[in-house]
Amino acid sequence: MHIDPYIVLGSAIIGLLVGMTGAGGGALMTPMLILLFGVTPSAAISSDLVAAVVMRPFGAGVHLRAGTVNLRLVRWMVLGSVPAAFLGAYILHELGNSKSATQHIETILGVALLLGAGAMALRFVLDRRSGQNRLGIVHDIEARPLATIAIGIVGGLIVGMTSVGSGSLMIVLLLFVYPTIGANQLVGTDLTQAVPLTLAAAVGALIFGHVVLDVTGSLIIGSVPAVLVGSMLSSTIPDRYVRPAIAFVIFASGLKYVGLQTTALGWTLCGLLLAAAVAWAAMTRPWRAWMAPADASELLDEREPPSRRGDASDRARTANSGR
Repeated sequence: MHIDPYIVLGSAIIGLLVGMTGAGGGALMTPMLILLFGVTPSAAISSDLVAAVVMRPFGAGVHLRAGTVNLRLVRWMVLGSVPAAFLGAYILHELGNSKSATQHIETILGVALLLGAGAMALRFVLDRRSGQNRLGIVHDIEARPLATIAIGIVGGLIVGMTSVGSGSLMIVLLLFVYPTIGANQLVGTDLTQAVPLTLAAAVGALIFGHVVLDVTGSLIIGSVPAVLVGSMLSSTIPDRYVRPAIAFVIFASGLKYVGLQTTALGWTLCGLLLAAAVAWAAMTRPWRAWMAPADASELLDEREPPSRRGDASDRARTANSGR
């Protein structure tokens, strides 16, 4: 089996994002294989799904150990997603694997993800201004069975018909059904529910698809260590850092699904990151913290009583004369 180091590197970058956000795996990994490495679409989808079966349990295990998984939500979502994944595959088969039908579905999904990412960004800004934190303890959140099963059904249908997109969409839906859930619990719950869903889709890929072992092996070698690191970060770092990363990956996924080409997507994301960095600098003004120590010491010297400053100067002269 030949291992491609460039696929290993690319899958490591995407695996890190998946571990940190729970989203973007299919939306980014499959296009990477097709557009950058010339893998055929059917082989890219099938190989990515099989690699995800190995990758996602590692990320889910980290979050289970950290206690950031709501197993009740996972059970309700899986109840809807696994049967819906097979139903989606059947619908696609009845449509004759129509490429145009798949493209229409992906375009609709892309628009939904862009709206979801925009709503997440708006909610994040409003929360920061109001001082509200989305830090609901995951085990204390009361499950809403019907709504959660519906989330699983929607995600399962999407993954069954397109093989990608369920993680990004499910995170957006979970966030709006359970608005108080923290970002790390959101990622942990989504990564865990994706394990049986991905397994069901991978079984179909192994039966009907074309899995390239060289590609699958390269993806596993790169993505598994990276998803471990990403999951460790998302399970421990504060919500205010994880939530923007989730919105960014979902936004990138949405742009890809609406048909933005790879080069244009790259420049768009670079511009977005630059604009975000400028906005962050304008709001936080980090240079004030860098200048604060010197300014503070001067203020303390000015505020010190004259008698104490005189005593200090006398002590300094005495020390110098002793030398």
